[in-house]
Amino acid sequence: MRSFLIFWAGPLGFLWGWYFLSLYDLSMGMFFFSREMHDQVFSIYGNILGVAPETIPPLVARACIVDTGLVLCLIAFRRRRQIIAWVQAWRAARAAAYIEEFPSTSAS
Repeated sequence: MRSFLIFWAGPLGFLWGWYFLSLYDLSMGMFFFSREMHDQVFSIYGNILGVAPETIPPLVARACIVDTGLVLCLIAFRRRRQIIAWVQAWRAARAAAYIEEFPSTSAS
């Protein structure tokens, strides 16, 4: 599971790191992080896909959000017993705190 998360989060971190560094032209002397490279990459992808280059980043962001949701659902499914036990313990603790805070008063 750990390697799965590494192979999922690593490329996403690299992609978004490159995107924002090149978007704001924080090239640090390397062409790879320059705004010129950024514009070239998105114009190539735009020509391949047949869409305007400025519409690609929101599409990629939406795809990353959907993929992240799928990965989190997979993790939650694999650890569902632990999650259910944690929720039950949390509810029991909340119920105990509620009983201590508002003790029942009997009319005598």
